[in-house]
Amino acid sequence: MSRICQITGKKVLTGNNVSHSNIHTKRKFYPNLQTKKFYIPEEDKWITLKVSTSAIRTINKNGISAVLKEARVKGYLK
Repeated sequence: MSRICQITGKKVLTGNNVSHSNIHTKRKFYPNLQTKKFYIPEEDKWITLKVSTSAIRTINKNGISAVLKEARVKGYLK
């Protein structure tokens, strides 16, 4: 499975390591992804999602049902 948040769509970014002598070498910036189970009371089931920590905060704020609906509209979740 790729390193993409299923709620926000955050993924790996590329950039440069810059040494003291200003030499640039390629590197990757990885999103802070966690595998977490969420309970959906409307469907009375648990789902497992790979989400970023900022997505977990969004789920806590807005609720899992609203966040899943928005992710489906944006195309991050099937």
